[in-house]
Amino acid sequence: MINWIWFMLLAGGIVLAAYSNDAALVTDAILEAAADAVTLVIGLLGLISFWSGLMEIAEASGLTKLFAKLLRPLTTRLFPDVPPEHPAMGAIILSITANILGMGNAATPLGIRAMEKLNELNPEPGAATDAMCTFVVVTTSSLTVIPITVIAMRAAAGSTDPARIIGPTLAASAISTFTAIVTDRAWRRRISSRR
Repeated sequence: MINWIWFMLLAGGIVLAAYSNDAALVTDAILEAAADAVTLVIGLLGLISFWSGLMEIAEASGLTKLFAKLLRPLTTRLFPDVPPEHPAMGAIILSITANILGMGNAATPLGIRAMEKLNELNPEPGAATDAMCTFVVVTTSSLTVIPITVIAMRAAAGSTDPARIIGPTLAASAISTFTAIVTDRAWRRRISSRR
């Protein structure tokens, strides 16, 4: 549906430009936007490659495992239905760790893997369990300490201090994650009291 909306907006703009004899403006805008997109992608590619490399070094050095150990007490409380040594818990911890480090690109496949592992524990495959719902809530609100993608976009756009976003991002994502967890718990209590 969204593809059709974008198509209609583009087609409408082109028809309107042709009707008002401003087709040259549309062509210029398309070429300028394409050049900006290429510049942005090249800037993002460099920074994401850099941070992905750092993530690989952190994983090879055992830093991510250390981080996972620090998160284990929290995750066992958030996901009481998941056995602590089950592969699902490891996948959950890695996904949350990737989000905290601002590696959304790495968090997505880890999140899919975590859902697959959580589904192995599911007594009714195809129906979402409490652990699955909590995982979606936690990863969607995504506490982020280092917003790599935003820093990369700000750097590509020519910001003089692209990392200045770290503090506000940390505060906003901490509030959203806290609110998401509290809402998840409250909703779960409400549903269980109705049963």
